[in-house]
Amino acid sequence: MSHPTLPDLLIEPVVRLALAEDLGRAGDVTAKACIPEGARMRAVFAARKPGVLAGIDCVRLAVLAMDPDASVELKLRDGDPFEVGAVLAEVEADARAFLSAERTALNLLGRLCGIATLTRAYVDAVEGTGARIADTRKTTPGLRALEKHAVLCGGGLNHRFGLDDAILIKDNHVAVCGGVGEAVRRAKAAAGHLMKVEVEVDGLDQLDEALAERPDVIMLDNFSLDDLRTAVSRVAGRVTLEASGGVNLETVRAIAETGVDVISVGALTHSAASLDIGLDAI
Repeated sequence: MSHPTLPDLLIEPVVRLALAEDLGRAGDVTAKACIPEGARMRAVFAARKPGVLAGIDCVRLAVLAMDPDASVELKLRDGDPFEVGAVLAEVEADARAFLSAERTALNLLGRLCGIATLTRAYVDAVEGTGARIADTRKTTPGLRALEKHAVLCGGGLNHRFGLDDAILIKDNHVAVCGGVGEAVRRAKAAAGHLMKVEVEVDGLDQLDEALAERPDVIMLDNFSLDDLRTAVSRVAGRVTLEASGGVNLETVRAIAETGVDVISVGALTHSAASLDIGLDAI
């Protein structure tokens, strides 16, 4: 089982920004009013639904940001599956501080577990086909590193992280350049030796034009199943083929069975529902 990790350096700024948003100008006025100063509490983060864990370090960092002396015991690791009732983390901390961190920790944990859980469903749906499931840049602004980490926790692949780490020629680039072939030629001329070039095509005619220029990856956008099969046969392994568009849990298996290498799914990050996780005092 894979256990992806993400450095605290990338997580902590997101956690602190979320805490600052929640605490506002006066801090947690409810905790200050109701909880005696110096009171301690113990609680567990427990799953209300089954799923796949992602973002457990958000819990640790949120609690420690409010109470550096807190005890945070993580019971599972990112990438682990869990059932209803599973205890994901146990915390003992200053009560005011802990309750002030509660919602931030739950919001991030639930969001990331939701992405990991949905990703695992897609990965399971294509098992045995040879196709891999990948995410897209359709992420929540400011949360991309965490959300793409959650995709890894679910067994998926990360597509490019941003505009600067791979060349991806889309339909609007093609329109401005005057054609698929010309766009790929310009991209390959500009790319460094470590920079991959991918081009999106929307029909078999564009596929032939793209293939003649030998990009690293060709994205088959909204192809029918028959056209996907034709594309796989025509390319014959010369470049990586990525299917995109019209992908959901009902269609993904059939798409994978056409023989494509990668299936990119924007829904992994833009449509995943937060997983229900609760905080229970003990």
